[in-house]
Amino acid sequence: MSGAGTAGVRQVWLGRLARAVSGLAVLGLTVAVVVAGARVPEKDLDGVATTVVPVPPTASTLVCAGPLIQPDDTGRGDSAFDPTPVDPVTTVTVVTSVPDRDGSSAGTVAPLDRSAVTATLAPGGTAAVVPDVTGPLVVRAEPGSAPAREAAASAGLVTDGDLRGLAAASCQQPTADAWLLGGATDLSSTAQLVLSNAGSTPAEVTLAIWGPSGPADLTGERFLVAPGAQRVVVLGGIAAEQRRLALHVSATGGRVGVHVQDSAIDGFTPAGTELVVPGAAPARRQVVPGLAVVDSAVGDLSAPALRLLAPGETGTTAQVTLLGPTGVTELPGAASVALAPGEVTDVPLGGLPAGSYTAVVDADQPVLASAVVTRPGAVGELDDVPSVERGWAASTAVGRSGVVAVPAGTRGTLVAGAVATGADPSTGGSAMATLRFLGADGSVLAERRLRLDAGTTGAWSVDQLASGTGDVVLAAAAGPAEPAGVVGVDLVTDEGAAVGIAWALVAEADEPDGVLVSVLDPVPVPRTSPDVAVREDPRLGTR
Repeated sequence: MSGAGTAGVRQVWLGRLARAVSGLAVLGLTVAVVVAGARVPEKDLDGVATTVVPVPPTASTLVCAGPLIQPDDTGRGDSAFDPTPVDPVTTVTVVTSVPDRDGSSAGTVAPLDRSAVTATLAPGGTAAVVPDVTGPLVVRAEPGSAPAREAAASAGLVTDGDLRGLAAASCQQPTADAWLLGGATDLSSTAQLVLSNAGSTPAEVTLAIWGPSGPADLTGERFLVAPGAQRVVVLGGIAAEQRRLALHVSATGGRVGVHVQDSAIDGFTPAGTELVVPGAAPARRQVVPGLAVVDSAVGDLSAPALRLLAPGETGTTAQVTLLGPTGVTELPGAASVALAPGEVTDVPLGGLPAGSYTAVVDADQPVLASAVVTRPGAVGELDDVPSVERGWAASTAVGRSGVVAVPAGTRGTLVAGAVATGADPSTGGSAMATLRFLGADGSVLAERRLRLDAGTTGAWSVDQLASGTGDVVLAAAAGPAEPAGVVGVDLVTDEGAAVGIAWALVAEADEPDGVLVSVLDPVPVPRTSPDVAVREDPRLGTR
């Protein structure tokens, strides 16, 4: 190679070496700056005072269902077969509880569009009954030093016709994600999804529906719910001929109140009307309280039942444990249930001894669970079979404090089960909680301690509990109830217990042709946000 060529090669390599050294220098400087930047705050912030800023609790908002949706064929000309011979009587009952007397929880009851104020809630514990409700309502309670402890219940009472029944439910905190398990769209049933938007922005809702044969094909259905408006989706129009239903409702842009109006007939005989409300999201353990059942026979089609679904792509086997007054109650054929993926399954509870129970469902895959309780009615003049009343019970969280309102015109029964957190829900000591019973003027009529052994379920008249003294235990269930005028129950759980309480309110109304029933979940108390520690950053001059 010539001298000129050798010199050229040398220059090329020298250039590459210079660039490499320069790159390493830049990289080293960058690392030094990053490391210095990571260390500087620790040095610069030494000695800077920390300020603890409390995070105030937010207002509590509940959405209450409006009147029942009437059948399309009202007034067919023959009064003997009129599906709605009487109008529903719709009320909303509101209670707030202030156990610490901190002067909190003033609030309002208003229509969904906030166009007026229907009722005002005074500061402190209060109660109000809104009669003759004509549309969905919004209950808003302002917090004090702690989150508002409030509840409301909407109740539609129909004494005759296709909608005969007590359709009552606790008003809901708006949500963007809801799972509902109940209802049907076969020829004898009607299911209507009701979406209520109490917010200030439109909410776009998507649905997923499962039936006995698996997921329904909805071809990308989406539903827009305007602010302050309600939208009704007839589920039979998008998922027809489903004898068993499960729904997943997802909302974007806003949060909505969600329920399904479920009604059924047997020929021309009413077979119950109820509101199906959201339960717990899919989990490996589901707990369904409030199973207050009467005597029924094995194979009775109108007997109570447990509804189950494995919504994922993997099937599982559900282990069902029924916790009764004396402990675990065995029901042949119901203890272990095979669940195919995506197929809604009903487990009959016919033959279960009369009493109150808590259902615990365990599986190695996430599942959903709910239950339907029934009450037999009388045979009408034009009926061949007795009427039936039904009430759906949703799955709930265990060990969560909450408040429930007793619907106007009903008698309330507190049903509480003690569920251990371990693998066996029936062993592990006792559960403890404080009960406060609220009167029509918002006052605390009584405060008592509840103690339940793990694996047992108790049921007590709330009026009976409010007029008694001492600790509440299973042995205290006997004896007549004295009218105490209880309109709300506030249950405060003991934190960190190995055994938690799952509870519900069973509301009943006596009619000449039978007892009407609904199961109401407690409204959870919002959790208090922790305080936030902040301090000045001298490099930025901000906090």
